Amino acid sequence: MAKKITKICCIGAGYVGGPTMAVIAQKCPGIQVTVVDLNQARIAAWNDPDTENIPVYEPGLSAVVAEARGRNLFFSTNVDEAIAEAEMIFISVNTPTKTYGTGKGMAADLKYIELCARQIARVSKTDKIIVEKSTLPVRTAEAVKSILQNTGNNVQFQILSNPEFLAEGTAVEDLHAPDRILIGGDPTEEGQEALQALVDVYANWVPREKILTTNLWSSELSKLTANAFLAQRVSSINALSELCEHTGADVFEVARSIGTDSRIGPKFLNASVGFGGSCFQKDILNLVYIARSYGLQQVADYWEQVIIMNDHQKRRFGTKIVRTLYNTVSGKKIAFLGWAFKKDTNDTRESAAIYVADDLLNEQANIAVYDPKVTADQIQGDLNYLHSRSEAENSALVTAVTDPYECCKGAHAIAIMTEWDEFKTYDWERIYANMTKPAFLFDGRNVVDRKKLSDIGFKVYSIGK
Repeated sequence: MAKKITKICCIGAGYVGGPTMAVIAQKCPGIQVTVVDLNQARIAAWNDPDTENIPVYEPGLSAVVAEARGRNLFFSTNVDEAIAEAEMIFISVNTPTKTYGTGKGMAADLKYIELCARQIARVSKTDKIIVEKSTLPVRTAEAVKSILQNTGNNVQFQILSNPEFLAEGTAVEDLHAPDRILIGGDPTEEGQEALQALVDVYANWVPREKILTTNLWSSELSKLTANAFLAQRVSSINALSELCEHTGADVFEVARSIGTDSRIGPKFLNASVGFGGSCFQKDILNLVYIARSYGLQQVADYWEQVIIMNDHQKRRFGTKIVRTLYNTVSGKKIAFLGWAFKKDTNDTRESAAIYVADDLLNEQANIAVYDPKVTADQIQGDLNYLHSRSEAENSALVTAVTDPYECCKGAHAIAIMTEWDEFKTYDWERIYANMTKPAFLFDGRNVVDRKKLSDIGFKVYSIGK
């Protein structure tokens, strides 16, 4: 019979760990949930009395945190204590793409996973169930198990894989009513008991038929595969968007047509300046690296093309801006509406806005940025991370503004980089009146009414039209 879990620890208070644990605590008031992180500022933000100031912006998340925090949801920097007390430990730390050594630029960097495993091994004095929540390469559980089982503490560990399938911007909704929960475990009796213990946690609010169980390796690979398939659809429609622009076709009409085919469906067929976020690119590159490590060159080349197409889409958007503005943007003000990689999140990782801005800054453009949820420090940090220019140059050329009308004032062009709903409600006649003429608008997310803005006087360029 599976052990009833009463204490959970999650290592990592980021975009996955924070929301996931908040909902588990909300739905399972009988389980004490402690989220730990070494980043003191992040933990302080999670503990801010005003839950609107928590570090992850997701619609509905602040209300979930407000309900559970202090009751059975806790945020702490005391990692050792939380590990020691917990019966089940979720590992939800970053697994970025390696920037060094073997697999540089493709393989997942597992140093944080290893550090977690070693810390768990060092601290644990009682049996634990370890849950991989981070996105990991297939068979990572073997390495984690090897570290844990060679500690000398005579502690028994069971390893489970429980990948997240959250979409940023709808994470709380996805957690409350998931399409599925996937849990992978060992086929041994102990492994199946551990698996059942996690099933029982989710079964507090998720229907049993939506909780899928499998072996560890299938579960680990499923996350990479799911993101690869979704990203493939985005790159496919973006490839067609360029063809549409050259042939006079409308990518929206094409997408609507093929989306009504029940075998294809309408989701992830919105042409745009390119996908971003922490998962798609990282996971596909990881998949490419795994395929190449097994000598599967054709498989690797196939999936790598999804990334190549996405990079091309971002580059051609920046090139379109330069060419349209008479082949020079030097000294011109370009207003960016949106910096997050998608609406309803403050996550900027791999956002298309970063790379388009980088290209324009290399052409000596002046960029003003407005995003309702992204801070000025984050915008500067994203650009500084690329190391294309000095921090002083980025600071001189890029200004973050808190008012969209001020952002667009005097601009030669506007580039819509994120599909925030509020952009549809702006007084575009007022914006047009205060811009440098001719006034250009480059809609990278197909947000605005092209005809309406053209009637005002804008020269509008949309993806795939």
